[in-house]
Amino acid sequence: MRITIAAVGRMKAGPERELLDRYLDRAAKQGRALGVTRVEVREIVESRSARAEGRKDEEAAALLAGLGEATRLIVLDEGGRHLTSEAFADDLAATLATGRDLAILIGGADGHGPQVLARADLRLAFGAMTWPHQIVRILAAEQIYRAATILAGHPYHRA
Repeated sequence: MRITIAAVGRMKAGPERELLDRYLDRAAKQGRALGVTRVEVREIVESRSARAEGRKDEEAAALLAGLGEATRLIVLDEGGRHLTSEAFADDLAATLATGRDLAILIGGADGHGPQVLARADLRLAFGAMTWPHQIVRILAAEQIYRAATILAGHPYHRA
C-alpha cells in the first residue's frame, strides 16, 4: 500500500517542513512491517482562478490526477467525521486488508470541489477549529505514524 497526502499549496523550508518530514519518515519505517511501501506528500499548485468555484474545480482536478480509481480517499473537510486515533488505525488496517492505496486530500483555502467530495470514501475533520494547511499536513502525517504504531502494538500511543 502507498499512502499519499495530497495538499493544495507549497510548504516552505523551515521547522514545519522538518517536522512533517520527520513524521513521514517515521510513518514509512513503522509502516513497512504492515505492508506500507511508501508514505509521501504531493503538493498541488494553488489555482489562480478569479472565482472560488473555479479555484475549487481546478484544485479538485489536480488533487485527483494521478490517483488510481481504486485508491481509498480520505478527504479532510470541516464537516467531516471526528475519529479517535484508534478508529483511524482501524480504518487504516481495513484499507491495508483490501490492498488498496490510500490518499488523504487537503484542499485549498476555499475547500474541496464537488468532484473530490463526491469521490470521498471518508470525510474526516481534525476538530472544529480551522488549522493552517501546513499544520494539517503535519497532523495527517503524525496520525498515519500513530496508526501504524497502534497496529504494531508499539508503545508510542498510550491512551
